[in-house]
Amino acid sequence: MVTPRAAGFSPQETPQSMDRAGGKSDGMKIGVLALQGDFEAHRKRLEELGAEVVLVKNSEQLDRVDGLVIPGGESSTFLQLLGERGLERLKRFSRQQPIFGTCAGAILLANEIENPKQAGLGALDIRIRRNAYGRQIDSSIRQGKFGAAPMEMVFIRAPKIDWLGPKVEVLATEGSDPVVVREGNVMAATFHPELSADKRVHQAFLSLVEEFGENHDASAE
Repeated sequence: MVTPRAAGFSPQETPQSMDRAGGKSDGMKIGVLALQGDFEAHRKRLEELGAEVVLVKNSEQLDRVDGLVIPGGESSTFLQLLGERGLERLKRFSRQQPIFGTCAGAILLANEIENPKQAGLGALDIRIRRNAYGRQIDSSIRQGKFGAAPMEMVFIRAPKIDWLGPKVEVLATEGSDPVVVREGNVMAATFHPELSADKRVHQAFLSLVEEFGENHDASAE
């Protein structure tokens, strides 16, 4: 079994750990947690949209990004690779800066996780059920809506959001199910937007990061 240290996600922090990176003048930097999952697809998509991307493999790198993407994979494996202290570091990040989770990343962000129950970041007021669409063999491409516009969505062993808190905004749906949601600086998608040609979900996250940065800068004046 790979330990958190072997995976490279160090829980150590610098004195600047609690500072936001957005005050720098070198443009928007987006981190992609690069412990497992298709983080390269997220990197490519974000770079296509003009962001500078940092593949995050240790906690010190969180100090240098304006927002973070947690890709798909296996949520329980993420917990093993992060370790307890790494998970606590991500919890602090999620309270301070924009964060976006897809599939397993969405599971980690949820306040309540079922099938089975497990720990997470508790950053998003939703209840989410793992593997709600079946096994990997049951993966599918479905047509949903992003706002009112059609969107192709790739579901792979996808979770389903069973309950939404009162402050959670639904950005996209598949049938009657919410599949992209946002609460404050936290955003989640239950499918894999990085695997389709549509860039709107990632663009929405970059807009969130930009909005957060503007509000942070205004409050600091």
